[in-house]
Amino acid sequence: MEQAQQQVRRKRNGVVQVQDGSDIRALVENKEAFAKFVDDRFRKLDVDGDGRLSVKELQPAVADIGAAIGLPARGSSGQADHIYAEVLNEFTHGRQHSVSKSEFQHVLSDILLGMAAGLQRDPIVILRINGEDLNEFVDSPRYEPEAAAIFSQVDARNNASLRQCLLAALRQLTVDHGVPPVSDSWVVENIVEPAMQELNSDQLDHPVSQGAFFQEFKKFLGLITRRLQQHPVIVAHTENTFDGSGIRKLLSNKFEFDKLLDSVWSGVPKEHKDKTSKEYLRVALDKIADSASLPPYGAVDQVDAVVNEAFKMAKADDGKAVDEAEFKKLLTEILGAIMLQLDGNPISVSTNTVVHEPMSAPSPLLSPTPLSPMVSSPSE
Repeated sequence: MEQAQQQVRRKRNGVVQVQDGSDIRALVENKEAFAKFVDDRFRKLDVDGDGRLSVKELQPAVADIGAAIGLPARGSSGQADHIYAEVLNEFTHGRQHSVSKSEFQHVLSDILLGMAAGLQRDPIVILRINGEDLNEFVDSPRYEPEAAAIFSQVDARNNASLRQCLLAALRQLTVDHGVPPVSDSWVVENIVEPAMQELNSDQLDHPVSQGAFFQEFKKFLGLITRRLQQHPVIVAHTENTFDGSGIRKLLSNKFEFDKLLDSVWSGVPKEHKDKTSKEYLRVALDKIADSASLPPYGAVDQVDAVVNEAFKMAKADDGKAVDEAEFKKLLTEILGAIMLQLDGNPISVSTNTVVHEPMSAPSPLLSPTPLSPMVSSPSE
């Protein structure tokens, strides 16, 4: 939460909304309001009117839950897709069957409270990038030293053209400079390419000196600023630092940790004589990742590398069968190894995803409720 508050202070002109889970929690804890919410949503989802929701009928609810907390659309990121899959799996318990309204309400309550807890820990900041911060950067004392550092990285040692230098330099800038993700195709087509076309085309394909680069880069950023003023970009921004503190907190509470281990053990497939394969240790780790303040495996490459090293150290990848005591011991050792690595070398991850849907438009299933994306243009 402190990170989100720092982000708000740093980008006070561009912050539209901080999704911290408080509105979601308030809705679920108000029993009367939540019951009405469920009745209304269930009726709209139950297209065939049979009193149960099929997997197909649940899909819009899953999508709208993600949209309500600021997740990008499916297919935009591995972490978001993992969350969408987990939401659907919770509703169906991993089986392809329909759910009743009472089941829907019970699972929805658990899911929303879990999401609220996650957002409280790692809020999503919705930014409206409209050129103000970029203009401020270009006019600030920061510009020349940062431009010089950037030019030294993208320099013309390989006889790079001005066009290549400008595009490479732009990729070095972030939302902190007031630049939306330039990996996004909409941003390229509607912001970057039109700005490039306004530059002197005679110079674009020739090598450039540092002095000329400074001048042309400033001009290029000025044109991008103007495009952003005309076409503001909404970006969902998150910042996470994985430093092992969540694991330390979990391991220090022996009662809660033992309960968690029991729960994980009860959920893994058993072989003869009540043993299981070590391959399920990764499944178990993923199930307790949230409690240990770790991302799901596959979501953050740097953390995956730490996890892989911990498994290697514990010799936990040989697929041998282990009993309950050995399984729990290995999982504890793996967590300890991850904690020590992250404590010595914390991993900070920043993600920025362009939100293409009109954020001021309410979700058809989640409005008008506290769950709706509360995103609007800042007051003039």
